This record gives sequence, structure tokens and C-alpha cells, in this order.
Amino acid sequence: MKLLLVVLATLLSGFIHGYDCKIVQFIFGDSLSDNGNNNRLTKSFAQAALPWYGIDFGSGIPNGRFTNGRTVADIIGDKTGVPRPPPFLDPSLSEDVILANGVNFASGGGGILNETGGLFIQRFSLYKQIELFNGVQRLIRGTIGDEKANKFFQEAKYVVALGSNDFINNYLMPVYADSWTYNDDTFISYLMETLRAQLMVLHGMGARQLMVFGLGPMGCIPLQRVLSTSGGCQEKTNTLALNFNKATAKLMDELSAKLPNASYQFGDAYDVVNNVITNPKKYGFDNADSPCCSFGRIRPALTCIPASRLCKDRSKYLFWDEYHPSDRANELIADELIRKLRFKPVNKTN
Repeated sequence: MKLLLVVLATLLSGFIHGYDCKIVQFIFGDSLSDNGNNNRLTKSFAQAALPWYGIDFGSGIPNGRFTNGRTVADIIGDKTGVPRPPPFLDPSLSEDVILANGVNFASGGGGILNETGGLFIQRFSLYKQIELFNGVQRLIRGTIGDEKANKFFQEAKYVVALGSNDFINNYLMPVYADSWTYNDDTFISYLMETLRAQLMVLHGMGARQLMVFGLGPMGCIPLQRVLSTSGGCQEKTNTLALNFNKATAKLMDELSAKLPNASYQFGDAYDVVNNVITNPKKYGFDNADSPCCSFGRIRPALTCIPASRLCKDRSKYLFWDEYHPSDRANELIADELIRKLRFKPVNKTN
């Protein structure tokens, strides 16, 4: 009997908190990945707290996602068997929740640089998100010990998805010092130096399987179009995105070769989004240049609000609001990244 109890205790110890049987993900990002953090930053001007955000997600009540449905990270996780991590500021976050689901630190308006998005008052920059992750690590180490925690964090998946705000809500706005301190090339170099340091910190904290999302053709988002004289894409902004992607892809290759046991990948969906913009009908879209949720002829309205008008068919619009893709567009992007990076299902239960 005593032997049976010892065997059962040994078996059960591997399943306590789920750390030994489930791979989770930790997400670092901006509004494209935020799933509720900014809605709990009471002074933030970047929130998805009003209808019609979240209209196609669960109960249809705003949940902090800056779209009508799912984020790219949601969809990739769902299709590869990785649980959806709750936002860091979720009041129900606990050791058990973290061990079973990971954590999402993404924050609308956040950037690679600390100074990015300052006009939003409250947001988490990437350095702040890493600082919060450090606190999570201390919590988990205190719960399951260093050895098991090391295994847990090294087996986890990591997503870093920032950069667009560093351009749109920093470098391209003359109210920010970076806009006159740098030129296009030196600003991207500044971003890469900062991102390199941040990713090396994450590696030191156990991040081994990590993907950095690239930027899409951000010069073609509705906000950029409506601010142009012609209503067309801002080619300078698109060129910045392409150069950022090229530099980031190179950085991922360098870090994968340099850092022990690191598998750092670059997720590039620029081409597929650009193809939709060029030929929307081919991909089942009717509109690829204006937001589904808008305030009539008043442009830009910037955010979706209760008084906004919704398009007739949300699945036919590439963009949900002036900044962000629709659920359907996010699924297209997620499928492209899964295909390109050959993601395989994890957490199989046979």
C-alpha cells in the first residue's frame, strides 16, 4: 500500500500546476496582440473598451482586443494547440493560471522604444513588458522551484510583435524628438540595437523558441490613406516597414546563430497583406482601403465607438478600424505565418 501511494505521488507530481505536460506562450506586443491589458490601464488613451470592438468574439462585449474578433496570436495558438494566455492585468491571474496558459503582456500603443506612444499616457513598452515578465518568473520560481521553472520557461513559446507604433506613433510624428533626431536608416538601426538587447534579455530569462512578427504595409492602413492627399498608400511608410522587416530578419538569424539553443524566427506576412490590398477580390474581400467600423464621412475617426457605422459584412473588409485588421484578415495573416514557419501542433493528448 505504501509503495502504491509513493508511485501515485510521483506520477501526480508531474501534473501539479500543469508545468510538466503543457507548453504555453508568453506574448509581448502592441494593440495587434493586446487582449485586455490597456482596458485596465485607467489613464490610457489607447483602449478597446467601447462597442463595437469584440462584436464577433464570444458574447460580443468589448474584451480589450482592438478588432471585431480574434488577434493573430489567438488564431495561431488555437490552430497549433497552444492555450490563449490571459492578459497580465487580469484580476484572476494566478500561479496556476500562468502555468496552464502563459501570460499576454501586450499593450496598445506600446513600442520597442520606451518613448513610443507617449501621447497615449499609459501603455507598456517592451522593456516594461519584460520587467513584468521578470516578476512572473519570480512568482513561478517561488511556486515550483528553479529546476522545474527553468524547464517550464525554456519549453514555452514566445511571441514579440511590436514596431508599428515606433513609426506611426513616434518617428513619423513631429511631436516626438525621434522624428528630428534620426533619419530613416539611423532610426531603424536604433530600433535594431534596442530590440537586440531586449531579445538577449529574454534569452537570459529562458526564451528559446521565439518568433518576432514583421510589419505589414502600414502605409496602406486607412489612417495613412486618409491623411494622404491622393487617398493612396503612403509609400515612404511602406518602405520603412520593408526595411524594418529586412533588418529584423537578419537580426533573428544572427541571434539564432549566437545564442545557445536559440530558435529565433521572423514571421513575415507583408506580402500576403499587400496582395490583398492589390487584389482584394482574389482573397474574398470587397474592401481593402477603408475601415468596416467608421464614423460616416468623418475621417479619421481613429477608434470604433457606439455611434460608428458598421459595414454590412465584416468578413469582406480587410480593416476593422483606422489602424487594425479585421478578424478575417487576422486569420489570413495567421495562416500565412503557420505555413511559412511550418508550425506544428503541440500539447497533443493521445
